[in-house]
Amino acid sequence: MADHSVFNSTYRAFLFDMDGTVLTSIAAAERVWTTWALRHGVDVDAFLPTIHGARAIDTISRLGLPGVDAEAEAEWITEAEIEDVDGVFEVAGAAKFLRSLPVKQWAIVTSAPRELALRRMAAAGIPEPEVMVTAEDVTAGKPDPAGYQLAARRLGVEPEQCLVFEDATVGILAAEAAGSDLMIVTATHEQPIRTLHATLAGYELVRVQVDVDGSIRLKSV
Repeated sequence: MADHSVFNSTYRAFLFDMDGTVLTSIAAAERVWTTWALRHGVDVDAFLPTIHGARAIDTISRLGLPGVDAEAEAEWITEAEIEDVDGVFEVAGAAKFLRSLPVKQWAIVTSAPRELALRRMAAAGIPEPEVMVTAEDVTAGKPDPAGYQLAARRLGVEPEQCLVFEDATVGILAAEAAGSDLMIVTATHEQPIRTLHATLAGYELVRVQVDVDGSIRLKSV
């Protein structure tokens, strides 16, 4: 999708991934996951790039480690991440942009458990939306589209009427599968991302326009 189509389209709602999209928790997450990986004999350098955007239980299950209780290990990860929010910050301009949106026309869809999501959002100064879909709300995490489909349903709209803000491959695949348009937030990417979707380096570059019929548009500043 070209940038102009996103900026010229009208939507009923904006849906946001959390980590890497409205806030950055990379340092905290990688500290916790490094500890876990070393404990289980997992190659840290190869493993860390795979943790972003997915539920902890899915990340652990994917490894297929013998004798490992994925549910119990995911609970340990969550508790450790709740304790460690050092270096959790908002993506530039995210909090102000979110507060400018009509409150019933945006949601957060995250692979994090609810308690962890709220802890990180509070640490980064991100406002809590009326609708938030977390790890507990779906049986299949990203790249399954269930989270984005559920958020749209809770907002009373169709996924095809939504613009999704994402940063990670599994989330991009989930939004595509849901049939939503996409804006890829690149603020936390160390390497340029290759994508056909529109990209956004920071929220100071955009604003929202509310049309008379209640539709919302993303506009360049």
